[in-house]
Amino acid sequence: MRKLGNKILAAYSFFVLAFLYIPIFSMIVFSFNDSRLTAVWRGFTLKWYIALVNGSELWGAFYNTILVAVIVTLMSIALGTAAAMAMTRYRFRGKGAFDAYLYIPIIIPEITEALSLLLLYVWAGVPLGLTTIILGHLTFAIPFAALVIRSRMVGFDRSVEEAAQSMGANEIQTFFRVTLPIISTGVIAGGLLAFTQSYDDFIKTAFTRGPGVNMLPTTIYNLARRGGASPQLNALATVALSISIVMAILWQKFSTRK
Repeated sequence: MRKLGNKILAAYSFFVLAFLYIPIFSMIVFSFNDSRLTAVWRGFTLKWYIALVNGSELWGAFYNTILVAVIVTLMSIALGTAAAMAMTRYRFRGKGAFDAYLYIPIIIPEITEALSLLLLYVWAGVPLGLTTIILGHLTFAIPFAALVIRSRMVGFDRSVEEAAQSMGANEIQTFFRVTLPIISTGVIAGGLLAFTQSYDDFIKTAFTRGPGVNMLPTTIYNLARRGGASPQLNALATVALSISIVMAILWQKFSTRK
């Protein structure tokens, strides 16, 4: 009976994984299809990737997406590290409430948060653009980065900092020469997670980008809505997926490193 249960569980797991990954694998394969019809294989080609390189609109969307993701990553690292140090080292009034608020952007539905941001921008008269996208992405990227960095700082031996200060180093020198190198794996992992969250985000981007601002997730959606599945769209989605996979692998590598 136990063997039968294991076989059923294995079969169920196989079908679930096949349901999730076969469409992705098919998309990657047909991005190299020489035919415009995704249902017909006409041979191997790279012309759809060459078309992506020559497409100025797609390059503009890619540039905006990378720019926003890099800015969000750097700001998330700085503010996330500060929040992680404050939560692990100091006691202050409202610490429990601050700790709870740190989880709210992760817990609440993203579409609710995106709509509330849009209403705030409209109420405050803030013009939509790259700045509003960056602010929207920061609302959930900072908590993700802070939680990862905070987990790295648990059990941090502060005697090494005291030793550095006893030898004449000030607080800034101690942080950059002692503290930061020790927690660097957590900082890098938090930054990679923040980059991936910003790079892949569609809902907040769609609500806060404004007219005329092209981003990679919304560009992929618009191409799919206008023309359906196409080899060029498959190529674009494959490139976006490849960058996400690389970031996820790097995040896993640094998040498990001591």
